[in-house]
Amino acid sequence: MKQLKYSILAFFILATAACTEDFQEINTNPNAPVDVQPGLLLRNVIFDYGEQMSYEGFVAGNLLGQMFTAIDFNLFDRHSLTEPQLGGNPWDILYVNLRDNEIILDKSRENAAFAVYEGPALVLKAYMTAALTDIYGDVPYSEALNGKEGNTTPVFDAQEDIYLSENGILDNLDKAIIAMKNYQGVTPLEGDLFYQGNLENWVKLANSLKIKALMRISAQQDVATELQAIYDSGEFIQSATDNAVFDFSASPPNNFRISTLRVGDFNLFIMSETIQEILTELEDPRQEVFFRPATSAEFAGQYRGLLNGPDASQLSISVADYSLTGAVFRENAGALDANFMTSWEVHFLLAEAAEKGLISADAKALYETGVAQAFDYWNTALPANYLTEGAAAYKLNGADPIEQIITQKWLASLVNGYEGWIEFRRTGFPQLKTISASLNNDLIPVRMPYPTSEDALNNANFMQAAAATDGNSVNAKVWWDVN
Repeated sequence: MKQLKYSILAFFILATAACTEDFQEINTNPNAPVDVQPGLLLRNVIFDYGEQMSYEGFVAGNLLGQMFTAIDFNLFDRHSLTEPQLGGNPWDILYVNLRDNEIILDKSRENAAFAVYEGPALVLKAYMTAALTDIYGDVPYSEALNGKEGNTTPVFDAQEDIYLSENGILDNLDKAIIAMKNYQGVTPLEGDLFYQGNLENWVKLANSLKIKALMRISAQQDVATELQAIYDSGEFIQSATDNAVFDFSASPPNNFRISTLRVGDFNLFIMSETIQEILTELEDPRQEVFFRPATSAEFAGQYRGLLNGPDASQLSISVADYSLTGAVFRENAGALDANFMTSWEVHFLLAEAAEKGLISADAKALYETGVAQAFDYWNTALPANYLTEGAAAYKLNGADPIEQIITQKWLASLVNGYEGWIEFRRTGFPQLKTISASLNNDLIPVRMPYPTSEDALNNANFMQAAAATDGNSVNAKVWWDVN
């Protein structure tokens, strides 16, 4: 009996040893990897940011920029920006993708085999950081991506420092260009939805983003020398083949999210009165791409907009009386791009720089090239007289050329996040309207408020940032905004 007990004990010990010998391997879930290749992360960052910010642009950015009006669930359209509904909180989108992009950047610097990713990761970091600070102002940056080191309450950096300091937006773009031009390795850049690994195109993107960043801060900084140097180099996005975009598919999973939004939600977004008046004045055929004619018996075939910010509880609004957003956002959404940077945007930025004397160049030619490229982008034929007669003709009949440039950029940016609203804040163009039932004292917001999650999770730093913005006010201008 005693011998049997010993035998059982010995078997148990041996069995336990056998079970634990490969314990880590056996108990590791192969479908939940603890590490990921930088190429997979790069693709994910580009797609996730592009898809989510395209959605945000449609349901929120285009309300602030007065391209669309929301006729219900529209507290955001009435400028109560602390109450996002179908959209209006890009904070998490930006920080999640900045965090994932930082992993790519770390890998590129820790492993020589991944060095090819350093330049593109720096470009994306600069791009997403610019979007973040342009929307919110001062934000956590220098300490924001250090969570794995234990810093979960990062300080808010001043926007000026985010743009101009070491490891800031402009510095990261310069470092990116150097890294890409000096790369001598043979490892290909994988996961590149823009250029299929062509670093020369990434250099053009980096320089184009420098043009954009320099123009954004041009009221606060002397940027002429740097702008002229980039323009003279010609090393920027000049044609559609250089655009930093990726195509949405016609069906899931890589489709434009609005195309599968519930019909009732899709029909909440209609043409704003602001864009209707501008498109009508310009006699702009893109109206038929951006919107659909009304279908009611009274207004059938007409393009009709509604003043932004209606109080749905006080109005009876028939959707059929107004223009819904166009088929390109729904039935034909496979023709849409997620837009990061395009040749038309670069030409409008350079046209503005030339008109303001920041570069020596032909502002009219740059403007007209931008218009032509923007029409091509939206698959619309440019009318023969569009640039020679009427409101779009450069400086004709005393027209303000800066207003013309920015208005054309605003129109073309219809699928580009918060860009139209940001450029309005910077330049004052196009002239937006006082909305119908404002919850912000008839003022157009000039920044997004910090989300309540910052108050809860990063309270001390949040309180300082809130104090610097008049209590986290949407009416407190960001550093570059001197308009």
